[in-house]
Amino acid sequence: MLGKVPLYIRASGDALILEVVVTPRAKKTRMTGFHGGYPKIALAAQPVEGKANDELLDFFRELFKLPPRSVEIVRGDTGRRKVLLIRKIPLEKVVQVLENAMVS
Repeated sequence: MLGKVPLYIRASGDALILEVVVTPRAKKTRMTGFHGGYPKIALAAQPVEGKANDELLDFFRELFKLPPRSVEIVRGDTGRRKVLLIRKIPLEKVVQVLENAMVS
């Protein structure tokens, strides 16, 4: 059982809301740490025509091993701070996977 729930994630009905900070134009797409308490994701894609947003969604789908429609951006399409809606995964697993992503 998860103790204190991190600031960056909360339940919303049968889904989760995950807030992240992104940095486009990185050498490699990966989680680089935390910024202001939120996971910081470096994206190799340019922030043009939704390419960085698509890469962010692909990153989380692969990281959490989820089908395509399980992750979507619900706020922050054009900003660096994104709010994602994630379905079909328990909160504890999201926290565990993000913590492990920081170790590797």
